[in-house]
Amino acid sequence: MKNKTLVMPVLLLGLIAVLATVPPLTAQEEQQAQQEQKVVIPDQVKTVLQQGAQARQPRLDIPFTFLDKDLYLPAQMNLHKVFFFKVKNADLGFAAPTQPAAKKEETQEEQEVTSFESKPAMLQAHNHVFLHYQQLDGNFSKEAYIPMSIQIDGGSYDAEKEEIYTTGYPLAPGRYLLSMAITSPDLQKIGTQYYEFTLPNPMGFTEELGTTPVFFIKNLNRMSAPETRSEIHKGIFTYSVLQVEASLDNVFTAGDNLDVFFYIFGAQPNEQSRNDIEVTYEVVQGEETIIRYAETNYDMALVSQPLPLKKTVLIKTTKDGKTTERQEQKDLEPGAYALSIEVTDKLSGKSLKQLINFEVR
Repeated sequence: MKNKTLVMPVLLLGLIAVLATVPPLTAQEEQQAQQEQKVVIPDQVKTVLQQGAQARQPRLDIPFTFLDKDLYLPAQMNLHKVFFFKVKNADLGFAAPTQPAAKKEETQEEQEVTSFESKPAMLQAHNHVFLHYQQLDGNFSKEAYIPMSIQIDGGSYDAEKEEIYTTGYPLAPGRYLLSMAITSPDLQKIGTQYYEFTLPNPMGFTEELGTTPVFFIKNLNRMSAPETRSEIHKGIFTYSVLQVEASLDNVFTAGDNLDVFFYIFGAQPNEQSRNDIEVTYEVVQGEETIIRYAETNYDMALVSQPLPLKKTVLIKTTKDGKTTERQEQKDLEPGAYALSIEVTDKLSGKSLKQLINFEVR
């Protein structure tokens, strides 16, 4: 886990401060913001998106699919929703960068040698991505354009491989339809997909606790500054100043950590705007507890916690009629497990319990 020790304290303190101090937009401000939105989707692409929206019927000039991975995190008074989608390499039109013309004085044989020696190590694909966010239980509507420019290693290029990409956007609570198109540079090929999702109201957790979707981090890096606009990323997503690679299948190998990440809704702050939260983690298999971790206390509602997948076993040794015992740490054996997370807000007395399935191979 890269840079985790330095990144997380700064990020969490800054994020919680922002969440606590930024007021929500007034109705007039929201209306003005919507009026100022620019139309960015070309007519020919918008027509195709609209034609398929009612029946959620995709167009497959450039086939792609959304992953059924629900993930969102707090973003001031909104929620930063992350979208995962996958596309086959061949459908993105990867090609070698354009090479300069050979000099006229070179012979054809010399040109062939030059072409061979200068074979590019990278392949490039350039496409357009258009998105339309439509609130189904409100009036919010937003169009967005993202240039999709991807480079990959030409030596390991696999035309049939499907790669996973992400994008994200901060949205208010509600039910939404995302209509998305990936097009060729000349707009002659248009692929579309539709994705419905719901974001809860963070301020609505008054009688009980709740959390954002719990996920496991595979890798974490810090950027020099937050992104100021939506981007397309391959294999990772961005959140504040973080680049996050999440586990999408919850499959791990012996010796890995479960690095769990989530935000707790409904926790009561004290007079210093700090929380008093206790979380108990256990690895269970059926009804049996395999690993029980020490209780962990947090003074903020954003949690990032590494949990080693090692269990304690008791080793008994008998020699000369005497039996001695010692404890030993061993990696978790392959199999299907679940992480039990029990959250208790010690200030309000509210609690919740969740189980997140994972596998060790």
